[in-house]
Amino acid sequence: MEFKELKEAIDQIELVDAHAHNIVSLDSSFPFIRTFSEATGDALSFASHSLSFKRNLREVAELYGSEVSLEAIEKHRQTLGLHSLTTKCFDEARISALLIDDGLKLDKKHDTEWHRNFVPYVGRVLRIETLAEQILEEENIVALKTIAAYRSGLDIDTHVSKEVAESGLLEVLQAEKPVRIGNKGLIDYILTLSLEVAERYDLPLQIHTGFGDKDLDLRLSNPLHLRTLLEDKRFEKCRIVLLHASYPFSKEASYLSSVYPQVFLDFGLAVPKLSVHGMVSSVKELLHLAPTKKVMFSTDGYATPETYYLGAKKAREVIFLVLRDACVSGDLSLMEAIDAAKDILSRNAIAFYNIDVDTSSSIPQSRISPKSQMEEPHVQEDSSSFVRVIWVDTSGQQRCRVVQAQRFNRSVKKNGIGLTHASMGMTSFYDGPAEESKLTGIGEIRLVPDLSTKRIIPWTKQESMVLADMLLKPGEAWDYCPRETLRRVTNVLKDEFDLVMNAGFENEFYLLKNVVREGKEEYVPFEVGPYCSTSSYDASSPIFHEIIPALEFLNIAVEQFHAESGKGQFEVSLGHTIAFHAADNLVYTREVIRSVARKHGLLATFVPKYDLCDIGSGSHVHISLWKNGENVFPASDKSSAHGMSSIGEEFMAGVLFHLPSIFAVLAPLPNSYDRIQPNTFSGAFQCWGKENREAAIRTASPPGAPDGLVTNFEIKACDGSTNPHLSLAIIMAAGIDGLRRHLQLPDPIDSNPADVAATLNRLPETLSEAVEALEKDKVLHELLGQNLIAAITGVRKAEVQYYSKNPDACKQLIHRY
Repeated sequence: MEFKELKEAIDQIELVDAHAHNIVSLDSSFPFIRTFSEATGDALSFASHSLSFKRNLREVAELYGSEVSLEAIEKHRQTLGLHSLTTKCFDEARISALLIDDGLKLDKKHDTEWHRNFVPYVGRVLRIETLAEQILEEENIVALKTIAAYRSGLDIDTHVSKEVAESGLLEVLQAEKPVRIGNKGLIDYILTLSLEVAERYDLPLQIHTGFGDKDLDLRLSNPLHLRTLLEDKRFEKCRIVLLHASYPFSKEASYLSSVYPQVFLDFGLAVPKLSVHGMVSSVKELLHLAPTKKVMFSTDGYATPETYYLGAKKAREVIFLVLRDACVSGDLSLMEAIDAAKDILSRNAIAFYNIDVDTSSSIPQSRISPKSQMEEPHVQEDSSSFVRVIWVDTSGQQRCRVVQAQRFNRSVKKNGIGLTHASMGMTSFYDGPAEESKLTGIGEIRLVPDLSTKRIIPWTKQESMVLADMLLKPGEAWDYCPRETLRRVTNVLKDEFDLVMNAGFENEFYLLKNVVREGKEEYVPFEVGPYCSTSSYDASSPIFHEIIPALEFLNIAVEQFHAESGKGQFEVSLGHTIAFHAADNLVYTREVIRSVARKHGLLATFVPKYDLCDIGSGSHVHISLWKNGENVFPASDKSSAHGMSSIGEEFMAGVLFHLPSIFAVLAPLPNSYDRIQPNTFSGAFQCWGKENREAAIRTASPPGAPDGLVTNFEIKACDGSTNPHLSLAIIMAAGIDGLRRHLQLPDPIDSNPADVAATLNRLPETLSEAVEALEKDKVLHELLGQNLIAAITGVRKAEVQYYSKNPDACKQLIHRY
């Protein structure tokens, strides 16, 4: 038995993290290596030699697509920024509720409210010893927690006298600062009073049991010491959860849960801090006697988002292995195992903590999968299994080579595929190099897969696809590689200004059907509804019911989709992410939309101006700047004239200044300029405006943003024929120049630019004008590279010459874009 149904069910459960700690800023003193170990001080130097460290390091590297080393992962974390890496970790972990014990002392830790940016529900667990210490030094609680196991042990005297407690208090006050409550009489008294409060207000109590750091006397943290407390009639209805699987006392904890109705179990920390065998055996020991209705999950995540991700990922894997074995041994049926998984990973915690959260929605399992998403997707190796190796050329066309999975795994994934130099000089009308691109059929590069982008193709499930880099030889990038160009410019922005650029694309496209008229085939809109029409959505609903889940399967966030103004035109807006991932996501988004449409007998085209008598299709891109996980584009307060920080204004001013040159990349076809016209929301004049959709650059203050503050800006000229990596690279390069020269913005245009056209510069009206501007823009040559600029302008000139002689040829572009 493969237990596929059990594994899929576990993958789909939204997790409730019943015990965790705060995340800290990237610039805190918390060493990232502690993500993988409970050790501190000199003991930390041995941490890298533990089984769990080696495994968890590999899994974080797989998550980020980086080399398997602490140094490479830490560099990636700094590039990504705290907000983005937290979003990625929490999205992959699929945690729907988070209960935070904020009593762990960490410098520069984020408060409980900050964590609400990443999960629907956040509750606070009150650590009673920490609260008492705060009171002595000068005060939406969902639970109380005690760490008595660390201070004086779990043999609690629930009848300790007030006099003993007062004596203990005096001892604590006479000790050195800061206050640390270690007196057993005082701790037992505080805990007893806390139990009374918990009983009165129906609050559960978390009790640390079992292992932790070296500050704990393990002999005193055996949960069997709790027998006196558990049998005290005053507290027999107080719900108690024993944390950390009580490891190595898991059997003892299982026994207590089976005989005391108020005792529940949580296996956080044991997962993922033990070896795989240790994790599986400890959870199995919990289930020896404990009812599945009394066992729950928590990450025990702290300080870094990766701790949450690793806990969630391994919890799914461990629960699958444990329940699978229970099925094999006959303890559970398959359906009973699936029900147990739902209880352990979600439902038990919701009931125990009285959490108001809905986990019933079904999110595609690919958001986190033990074997498919965090590791390289597996496609069965036989003669019918293929891998598509994809690249995007200078003209913006998406191309691929296809190899059998066997050959890919044996050779291609390491050595790549040979590809002619001419591949980056090809035009939209001919599969051969443009003369002025200076690229010919002489010479070969290696098309090397970026394994972090390898994905199972959702509309086949039998094949996979992967994006590729262009190398001259191992370790040496080719000057014409779009992905490497974006990496290089990204590094400049990071190294010089410690900034990361985020981007989000809007995808406009037409859905066309093939008809025969007077014996000739032609493509026409498959429906004719107006902008945001419900009837248009109804007509396209079966298609979008496949497109959106497919994008989710690929971990591509979709913010919204709707019918656009053109006949048969639609838009899919993607969530923002770091520029490199945004470009990769756009490539896969186009693949998904085209392929799903083709499956339904339709043609999806992103061509800029499919019909000269109808609305054009853009690929508007939204840009923001981030530092240490925070969006630094908005002003710090409302005193800014434009609602932007000085960094944001200078960056955007650079983009506005270089916009005529940028057009040659963002709008790469002669057909693109049929779209960029006044009064079409395409940005025909060199200006910017606040929420002005006729301006070439629009600053945005979306719902939820503080009034008057700008979170990002939108560039209207970008269309669906652009190479996304080159587009973001040239935008970023222009912004870097703005930062270097501290450029300032002109006044915004708060009316239709066409009405004040005499006061504004008209942006390039033809591709020839854009190419001329790019050829003169030496700043962009420096940042993107002379060879690449020569290839871009060479291809564009060939486009201009061909379509000027063959104007009707643009009708064939629907098959290329």
